[in-house]
Amino acid sequence: MTTKRKIRVLIVDDSAVIRKILSEILSSDDEIEVVGTAIDPYIARDKIKRLHPDVLTLDVEMPKMNGISFLKNLMRLRPMPVIMVSSLTQKGADVALEALGLGAIDYVGKPDAKSKNKLSDYAEEIISKVKIAASTSKDLEIGGGIQRNFKPSTGTPSTIKSLTTDCSQEIIAIGASTGGTEAIKDILINLQPASFSMVIVQHIPKAFSKAFADRVNNLTTLEVEEAIDKQKILPGHVYVAPGDQHLTIVKRKDSYYCRLEDSEPYNRHKPSVDVLFRSVCKHAGNNAIGVLLTGMGSDGARGLKELQDSGAITIAQDEHSSIVWGMPGEAVKLQAADYVLPLDIIPDKLTTLISRNNKNSNKS
Repeated sequence: MTTKRKIRVLIVDDSAVIRKILSEILSSDDEIEVVGTAIDPYIARDKIKRLHPDVLTLDVEMPKMNGISFLKNLMRLRPMPVIMVSSLTQKGADVALEALGLGAIDYVGKPDAKSKNKLSDYAEEIISKVKIAASTSKDLEIGGGIQRNFKPSTGTPSTIKSLTTDCSQEIIAIGASTGGTEAIKDILINLQPASFSMVIVQHIPKAFSKAFADRVNNLTTLEVEEAIDKQKILPGHVYVAPGDQHLTIVKRKDSYYCRLEDSEPYNRHKPSVDVLFRSVCKHAGNNAIGVLLTGMGSDGARGLKELQDSGAITIAQDEHSSIVWGMPGEAVKLQAADYVLPLDIIPDKLTTLISRNNKNSNKS
């Protein structure tokens, strides 16, 4: 019997404590081998050439050269799957989000050695992310980042749906996890302010959610912000769930409002895509479009099915353009998606659906 090749990981961090913790965590998994560590990017560069790792964990702040500068050079000269290790602070969030834009697969916070429970959860998180990162290596090309081969859209609905006009604006609800920050950004920068409003759940730490909203807000003509409890949902605005609360919507008369819930995690997530989708199903129904993007697990799949059953139009990102085809893949299995589309097609599809509805509204 042929033994499965282990995932080779190189840890780059200037802290001896962090290198030790990461080494112990990753080595505890039978499918992972830590082939080396490095205290700075220059040593890392030499060890990459010599050890040929499959995945790199990269500290954000290091002596001699910071993680971002090293990542830029790496993705230009020798692209490989990278997971950034960042402090869960505003500064750490900004740098981690920049790293994702440069081609890093994902990020994790710094491990907390003082809490055994937290360390156990952390171990599960980083091990799963290393395995996901390793699976993307075939999609990396010189020039940086993940390169996907887009295929024609599939999943045309048997009956053409259209949005209703029983409220002052249409709602687009988006859910995403691994790879979602860049996928959401790509969608938003290709949309223009219109009659629709958007609510988003991205699996992201609390320290990162506002930084993510602010970053995308600077790149798009839409108004993007972290959601606030009880605020009115306005046309041309995008509301991102805080990283530690569920985002839902409610309808009062002819307007929608954000509601934040500090309840237990659902599907192990808080915020949860399913929680958002079900509230949109209840209060917007066929006045909504549900979109489920790249992400690990199944959060949002059942909620997308409930949206579809309520008459909403539903879209799932296709496998070839997803970093991880977990969440949208589960939705496809449930036949919850009216359209299964490459990421670069989704903005045009949303524009078409909204424009078609606006024309129908003008005729009525």
